[in-house]
Amino acid sequence: MEFSANDIAALLKGEVEGDGTVSVSSISKIDQSQPNTLSFLSNPAYTKYIYTTTASIVIVNKDFKSDTALLCTLIRVDDPYMALATLLDFYVKSKPVKVGIEQPSFVSSSATLGEQIYLGAFAYIGEKVEIGKNVKIYPHVYVGDNAKIGDDTILYSGVKIYSDCTIGKSCIIHSGAVIGADGFGFAPNAGEAYTKIEQIGNVIIGNNVEIGANTTVDRATMGSTFIRDGVKLDNLIQVAHNVEIGENSVMAAQVGIAGSTSIGKNCLIGGQAAITGHISIGNESKIGPQSGVMSTLKPNSVVLGTPANDFKATMKAYSIIRNLPQLREEIIELQKKVKRIETNE
Repeated sequence: MEFSANDIAALLKGEVEGDGTVSVSSISKIDQSQPNTLSFLSNPAYTKYIYTTTASIVIVNKDFKSDTALLCTLIRVDDPYMALATLLDFYVKSKPVKVGIEQPSFVSSSATLGEQIYLGAFAYIGEKVEIGKNVKIYPHVYVGDNAKIGDDTILYSGVKIYSDCTIGKSCIIHSGAVIGADGFGFAPNAGEAYTKIEQIGNVIIGNNVEIGANTTVDRATMGSTFIRDGVKLDNLIQVAHNVEIGENSVMAAQVGIAGSTSIGKNCLIGGQAAITGHISIGNESKIGPQSGVMSTLKPNSVVLGTPANDFKATMKAYSIIRNLPQLREEIIELQKKVKRIETNE
């Protein structure tokens, strides 16, 4: 499909600068642009590319000022990044929608299926499962007994939802994610072996949650593991049993959260951060990548390092560490001077 600059501006409530009739049929990055495509400029570091771009249309901020004449048509908006998100959402939703039940697949006679669902081949829907309206379940998905899937949720190929778990509305769970596997619970015994502690809880996921590929969310030992509304989890994240993640918190890839830890609302957690069990992370906290959090954090904390410490203090420490080789040479030289002075005495 092709869209003109005028059409796009109307969708985004933006202002056209240049030829409003020029049309595009695809989207490209501004530093890797192609003719007849739309691009966007959000990060100031990429401003230089707007002067060489071959994209026909570029979305920019309303206060963008060009140093020279541009060959492309501009669409000025309040927030280019959000505008791109709106445009991509429109593009995805304009594609044909899959509906119906493919065969072979298995649906228990006691399961309840909502209207306009898509169920891919080789999917398994267990006993007393409840699936809402407009749900998309791709091939090779497993949904265990008594699970609940809310309206407009998408489960991509290979997702496993264990028994008794609840997924809210408008969620997206990507391929390979496992929701509700047993938590890591074992009791040591006298024979230097371990006895498994049965995990009889579940996982409850709120609305508008997105969970990345191969991420795992373990069921609670007792009670529930909670992923609250609006949470976004990247690929390859481990969420242990009885963890609670507050509304609109975001985590990058390879974060690991040990059992019974509570993460507050609106937290930002960088990639490969490790968070120990039985602690709390306050609302609005920011945890840097590869940090090791070993104790409770107050709200609005900003930490980095292992063990995690105040961000500014950690950066000062890192600056000292970088200078250690030079400091060592200076100390050696000072020692030599002291020895020479002592010898002269």
